[in-house]
Amino acid sequence: MINLAQRDIAHSLGKFLTTATGVGMLLGVVLIMIGVYRGLVDDASILLKDTRADLWIVQQDTLGPFAESSRIHEDIKHQIKLFKGVKDVSAVTFQSLQLYRNATPIRVFAIGYDIGSFYTPHLLAEGRSIIASHFEIVVDAKTGFKLGEHITIGRDIFTVVGITRDAVSSSGDFMVYFSLPDAQKIQFLSSNEQIRNDRARGGAQEATTSTANAIIATLHDGFDPKEVAQEIERWKHIKVFTQSEQLDILTKNLVERSSKQIGLFTLILLLVASVIISLIIYTMTMGKIKEIAILKLIGAPNATIIKMIVQQSVWLGILAFIAGNIFSHGVVDLFPKRTILITSDALALLVIVICVSIAGSLFGVKSALKVDPASAIGG
Repeated sequence: MINLAQRDIAHSLGKFLTTATGVGMLLGVVLIMIGVYRGLVDDASILLKDTRADLWIVQQDTLGPFAESSRIHEDIKHQIKLFKGVKDVSAVTFQSLQLYRNATPIRVFAIGYDIGSFYTPHLLAEGRSIIASHFEIVVDAKTGFKLGEHITIGRDIFTVVGITRDAVSSSGDFMVYFSLPDAQKIQFLSSNEQIRNDRARGGAQEATTSTANAIIATLHDGFDPKEVAQEIERWKHIKVFTQSEQLDILTKNLVERSSKQIGLFTLILLLVASVIISLIIYTMTMGKIKEIAILKLIGAPNATIIKMIVQQSVWLGILAFIAGNIFSHGVVDLFPKRTILITSDALALLVIVICVSIAGSLFGVKSALKVDPASAIGG
């Protein structure tokens, strides 16, 4: 039986492969959009996973520092640690900073934590965690800073003692780590001009604080996080979330709308790909009207003709899918934010592409079935 796809490859190799590549690049963009979503979700959860906390204690009537402003007294951590089931606690602060390396600005997300507590940068790849109360910093490798390098922040100079890898915030900024006192000082640091203005107004020389954005806690084995959270809320005027609840809040507030937008854009791309495949198959079928008429004239059943056109469409879709995979993996590292391509997404897209290819071939099938066998004679 004649196979239209094989005939095109044999007699119009360049045209067929170029067509498949063009559609494949569109499918590659679809894969990249899915990868962007995967990266967005993964980046949003890195910070929570890195803490390895069981409970998040935040300001009352707030959803925590990832959804809205949260301020809580640092010394509450000592009271939290007295609750039954609580193993360890750490006060933490979060803030966005602009660092400079060779006059190049680097946007980072800074975390301050209690040194000596259960929390340390768990994504550490080189060097060590912070052990001094002041003037040490841990940075991500992609910031470009090296071990032992000095970074000026405000009026202080920090030494890089550790390097992490793939430590990013929910917004994709590289994470850096400070001791809690240093982070609190940076968060409320006043410029020299502001200090002079405060003095002129009769104010304090510089603001100081003993607040944090949250208290994180771990529990002993065998204790239910929800029960401990309810017990803490019962006695303290604070809000307590479990790790899973905080992840849900983070995902809902930072990822949900973006995921809907990415999903809609991906759907539009798939619809466009479907239309393009339909037009291509229709055009290829119309280019072989005479051959189809001859097949009808010699008695080929409609089922045979339908099968040939569908085969052509599916082959085009498969080749386009292969080209799309090559394209997406070739450019994925060029994107500034993490883009994660996984096999299951690619396989799901392959199934969709085959379905779209079969659906797209229906226009060509409809036209082929209307061909008059008599047109093969003398036409």
